[in-house]
Amino acid sequence: MKFILQLFFIWLIYAVSDVIVRFLDLPIPASVFGMILLFILLVSGIIKVQHIEKATTFLNKHLAFFFIPFAVGLMNYGGLIHASGIQLLIMIAASSVIGLLVTSGLTQFLARRAVSKHEQSQSNSH
Repeated sequence: MKFILQLFFIWLIYAVSDVIVRFLDLPIPASVFGMILLFILLVSGIIKVQHIEKATTFLNKHLAFFFIPFAVGLMNYGGLIHASGIQLLIMIAASSVIGLLVTSGLTQFLARRAVSKHEQSQSNSH
């Protein structure tokens, strides 16, 4: 029962984000806005990880299953992929590298900041 409630809660966040995106006519998908909303709720402490952990673990475990409709849909664009495959591959590779660089840079920055805060608190306590 806990799993069903957690799954419903995740769906509810998506539904709320869909309403917000439609109401404000935002140029981003409701699913992306929902992830941002969930992130804000987690960071602020309004939602605890244990409130959604079972459902998110299940969804992550079966993530490949959710890509099947996308992969089947690509079959409709075989001509486009054949004609522009190299350009698409370059764009995908470049955007992946940029995403990895931004993520790693941000992670390193936040890690250094956390270490310096920890060192400051240690030196202030002595």
